[in-house]
Amino acid sequence: MTPHVRTAALTLAVLLTATACAKAEAPQSAPAAASTAGQQVVQSPSGSAGPTCTLDQFGGTKFDLKTATVGFSQSEKEANPFRIAETKSIKDEAAKLGIANLKVTNAQSQFSKQITDVQQLIAQGVRLLVIAPLNSDGWEPVLQQAAAKKIPIITVDRKINAKACSDYLTFIGSDFYEQGKRAADRMIEALNGKGKVAILLGAPGNNVTTERTNGFKDRVKEKAPGITISFEQTGEFAREKGQQVTEQLIQSNPDINGIYAENDEMALGAVTALKGAGKEPGDIKIVSVDGTRSAVQGIADGWLHAVIESNPRFGPLAFETAQKFLDGQPIPDKVIISDRDYDTGNAKDSLGEAY
Repeated sequence: MTPHVRTAALTLAVLLTATACAKAEAPQSAPAAASTAGQQVVQSPSGSAGPTCTLDQFGGTKFDLKTATVGFSQSEKEANPFRIAETKSIKDEAAKLGIANLKVTNAQSQFSKQITDVQQLIAQGVRLLVIAPLNSDGWEPVLQQAAAKKIPIITVDRKINAKACSDYLTFIGSDFYEQGKRAADRMIEALNGKGKVAILLGAPGNNVTTERTNGFKDRVKEKAPGITISFEQTGEFAREKGQQVTEQLIQSNPDINGIYAENDEMALGAVTALKGAGKEPGDIKIVSVDGTRSAVQGIADGWLHAVIESNPRFGPLAFETAQKFLDGQPIPDKVIISDRDYDTGNAKDSLGEAY
C-alpha cells in the first residue's frame, strides 16, 4: 500500500472514531497486524469514550476553512525527515482542500521563536492554529491570546500541558509511552533478556522524551531484570548529537550491548559512530523510533534491529478534525494512532512506505 493510500485510510479511520467517540483499542502487543494491513488505526483515549469538545462548548464561531487564514507552526529545523514529512503533509492537504491562505512558520528548534511565531500568526488574523510544539510547557502567553479570540488550536505529535476544549482543542499523535514499551520488547528480543543498554534521550522538556523513556524503562523492569540501563544522555533528537554521544558511550562503556535511540536521527548518528569505531553490523543492537526511510534501510543493512513507527503525516487528520469541529460534531480531547513496527522481516519490502 502506498503512503497516499495509507493516509487516505488513516483519514477515514479518524472520521469513524470521532463520530463514535469510542473504539476498541487495537492490541499494541500485536503490531504485526497493523503492518499487514498497511495502515494505522485511530483510537479514542484508552479505547473508550473520553472527553469531547464541540463548537458550542468551546465558544467559537463557525468559519469556512477554505477562505480563512490558517496557521501551522513547525518546531524544529527541517533537516529531520520527520519534520519534512510533517510540514509537507500539512501543506499538501491544505492545497488539496483549497485552503488558500495557509501561513507556515518554523521555529528552528528555538522555543522562544516558536512562541513569537505563533503570536505573530494570531496577530495576522488566523482562525485556526495547528502547532507541532517544541516543548510541552511554557505556552501560557499564546494560549491566553488564542483563547481571547476563540482560536481553536490543534497540537500534533507533541502535547501542550494545558486544558483541552479550553486552552486548546485536541491533540493528535502517537502513544509515546507505548512506543517505549514496544521498543523495549524489541531490545529484550535482540539481547535475549540480558545485557547492558544505553539510552539516547530525546530533547528535554517535552512529553515525547519523557514518555518514550518511561515506557522503555518500565517494560525492561517488568520483563527483563537481566538488562541493565547503564548509560543515559540526551542526543536532542539530532543526528550529529547522537553520533557525538555514541562516541562518548563507546569510550566510557565499551561493553555496551544495545542502544535505544528515541528517534531515528540519533540512531543513524549512532551507526556512524559505530562504523568509525570499527564495529560490524549487529555488534551492538540498535532499536529506535520514527520510521524514516534511512532507518528502515539501516535494518535491511543490518545496523538497526528494529524501528517503531511514529507517523508524521498529520495533514488529513488535522484538517478533517477541524472541519468536523466546525460542523458542530464532538471532537475527542486526543486522537491516538497505533503505529507499525519495522524489522528484518519486513524492512526491505516496506521501504516505499517509510518517509
